[in-house]
Amino acid sequence: MSIDHFTHMEKISLRDKVSRALRAAIIAGEMEPGVVYSAPTLGARFGVSATPVREAMLDLARENLISIVPNKGFRVTEVAEKDLDDITQIRLLLEPRIVRDVTPLIPVEDLPRLRQLAATIVEGAEKGDLVEYTAADQIFHLALLGYADNPRLTTLVSDLRDHTRLFGLASLAEKGELVDVAREHFTIVDLIESRDQAAVEGFMRDHISQARGRWAKPQD
Repeated sequence: MSIDHFTHMEKISLRDKVSRALRAAIIAGEMEPGVVYSAPTLGARFGVSATPVREAMLDLARENLISIVPNKGFRVTEVAEKDLDDITQIRLLLEPRIVRDVTPLIPVEDLPRLRQLAATIVEGAEKGDLVEYTAADQIFHLALLGYADNPRLTTLVSDLRDHTRLFGLASLAEKGELVDVAREHFTIVDLIESRDQAAVEGFMRDHISQARGRWAKPQD
């Protein structure tokens, strides 16, 4: 994901954009545990200077997503299989029911915006850009939860998603299957538009379950 067009924004905005890109790269498995990453190297990758990368990575270190390697850079924190199981269990308890509850509350005039967010996810999948795909996916799901008007809930789910690992996305992209996964977000919007709360809840449950199934593990 190139973010060079954000370089003329305020420093804090660029820092946030870099942080989002780094989070997505970690979740998608493009930044691997055990590898030491330097701010200049990542800056070159994302088309920005080392300074906003270093600031963003310090933020991620405070959230235990990465650890600091003195005089060298940063290392991605490894997430145990049990942790991934626990994260998915909590998400399944929260998200399907919340989206079910907010379905009648989402204004019809907001549906085009949600469809555009879904389209951005599909675009990332079509390009095979896992960082763009993962970042857009997070924005979409947190936008749905936002209708619950419960900032603590949104923050909790955001943190859970940040600690998820989806190593299987690369294999799905290589096989051309990631686009089908991405299009599931259009289905979610369609179900919301139909106001079918039971269907929305069931589909969300299946959708999230895949995050611990074939999305999390590299495919043969």
